[in-house]
Amino acid sequence: MAALLAPRLAHFAAVARHEHVTRAAAELGVPQSTLSRSVARLEEELGVALLARHGRAVALTPAGRTFAEHAERALAEIVRAAETVRTDADPAAGRVAFGFLRTMGAETVPGLIRAFRADHPRVRFSLVQGYGEHMVERMREGELDLCLISPVPEAPDLVARRLDEQRLYLVVPEGHRLAGRRRVRLVEAAEEAFVMLEQGYGMRTLTEKLCARAGFRPRVAFEGEEPETLRGLVAAGLGVALLPPSTLPRPGVRELAVSAPRAVREIGVAWMAGRPDTRPVAAFKTFLLGRRGRLLTDTH
Repeated sequence: MAALLAPRLAHFAAVARHEHVTRAAAELGVPQSTLSRSVARLEEELGVALLARHGRAVALTPAGRTFAEHAERALAEIVRAAETVRTDADPAAGRVAFGFLRTMGAETVPGLIRAFRADHPRVRFSLVQGYGEHMVERMREGELDLCLISPVPEAPDLVARRLDEQRLYLVVPEGHRLAGRRRVRLVEAAEEAFVMLEQGYGMRTLTEKLCARAGFRPRVAFEGEEPETLRGLVAAGLGVALLPPSTLPRPGVRELAVSAPRAVREIGVAWMAGRPDTRPVAAFKTFLLGRRGRLLTDTH
């Protein structure tokens, strides 16, 4: 029904506003005969008389008045939708829907956006923080244009590019037997209780893989959704954790470099294969790809 009615709504709405076929045809720039046939077909498809005709002048029937009110609202919504997508695609002032890992929200992402906006000051961002699987799902649903993600995904419907790597640290409480060290082998924490992110997070999978390489399976004491929550649990003496470096000083914990196995996580950018980019999205994607190897600032 929508496909049948949509082409005729503008014709009917103009006639309803003017209650005169000639003036409506002049507004739309179409022949009067075309306009009359279009409205007649609309009435035929609806099975309802919308107009009472008096030569070229017309009057709305009660059904026509009701339909005209809804048609005007529908047309206004279409105009707003068109304006929104045109604005979002504007190369100078468009919008980028950008997802990123929670651990990159304090410094890395604000720094990236600040640097990008130095050359594109009017581009707007819609920002979403999350974990990898969540962001990929939102890209598939069309809610995100691209995202910073770890691990770098492999899927036939995605394009992903590695940008950088980030060192991971063994986080222990102050006063812990290892707290006085600068570097440790991960196997030295084999008997410790671990606090970890929940299943589904890339850091959880990576922690388990690194522990396996070190020759042990971690004993999980607590699970959480936020790295800073895990640091708080560590500070409370409830376990140790393998985490990216903290962006802010955290009292009560020590972050120790891991000498073996090599403890890093890859950071990449991902987007949907075959989905056309607006010019702002294409510009930001090019910007990110141009920062390979220097995406992160590691102060450790």
